[in-house]
Amino acid sequence: MIDLRGLYIEEMEELFKERGIPRFRAAQIFGWLNKNLAESFDDMKNIPKKLKEQLSAEFYISEGKIIRKLVSSADNTCKYLFEFENNTIIEGVLMKYGYGYAACISTQAGCNMGCKFCASAIGGKDRNMTAGELLNEVYLMERDCGERIGHVVLMGSGEPLDNFDEVIRFIRLINSEKGYNLSQRRITLSTCGITDKIYELMEEKLQITLAVSLHAPNDDIRKRTMPVAKKYPMKELVDACGAYAEETGRRVTFEYALIKGINDSPQCAGELGERLKNILCHVNLIPVNDVKGKDEVFTRSSDRDIKDFCAILRSKGIETTIRRELGSDINAACGQLRKGYIEDNA
Repeated sequence: MIDLRGLYIEEMEELFKERGIPRFRAAQIFGWLNKNLAESFDDMKNIPKKLKEQLSAEFYISEGKIIRKLVSSADNTCKYLFEFENNTIIEGVLMKYGYGYAACISTQAGCNMGCKFCASAIGGKDRNMTAGELLNEVYLMERDCGERIGHVVLMGSGEPLDNFDEVIRFIRLINSEKGYNLSQRRITLSTCGITDKIYELMEEKLQITLAVSLHAPNDDIRKRTMPVAKKYPMKELVDACGAYAEETGRRVTFEYALIKGINDSPQCAGELGERLKNILCHVNLIPVNDVKGKDEVFTRSSDRDIKDFCAILRSKGIETTIRRELGSDINAACGQLRKGYIEDNA
């Protein structure tokens, strides 16, 4: 059985041709799935019953459902827990900004990267999400809120570049003019820094925003919290980001979660500024959520230290912002809701 939601329109046309189905039906069904957000063949009003029966014998439409929803009393941020095929539990976040809604989605159920301050890494990866399921995460949130999603962030649970093929397929599908037609410039992909995959991503010639979870000014500190740093040294990673920015013309975002007593000193800020000064980039400082890792507890830096860190980077000519905290009262950070649900239902 093939998931129609995860097919390019050209692939659908070829499969239909092999089955004697008129080519125009592919455009109709692609539109139903990605413009009208149809959940089943029954939703497709201008598709003949006989064709629906034929399609349902060989194809399916990936399904998902919302099993829990939390709404922040502070800013109306919505945290969703989704269930997909084979009882796969993942989460997503819907955030409201002045420019509209942004959906943060998960590319994997769990994560193998092992970042010590991230709840997504606890328990490892269950599986990759398919392109059809990634689309459905966005569509489930849109159907629930009743408003178009204007931005998508691949920054939920999982490492997008560890699910490379399905993530690229998702980006091209949601960008299709005959479907959801979301501009690539409104898509952000966040990676912990798989250097060879950044070069591979560069070859795709997309216009998305690349966000790199750096979280340290040097290898020694980065290795303490991010196992990926043992394989991909910081110099190689930063060089790859510089090449990506030069090739695509797109500014790279460096995510930096400030952890008290580990990476938030003025010395760290100065070293980071020197490392990034020749790259088209900006730094997004993140007040980290408190997370209990395997061996230690990671706590957020003070507001004073965050502001001082920001000021030092700006003094070195690095464009720097402090991420607005959303959904703090509903555990809106990656992995927290899923972790609690799995523990409660173990």
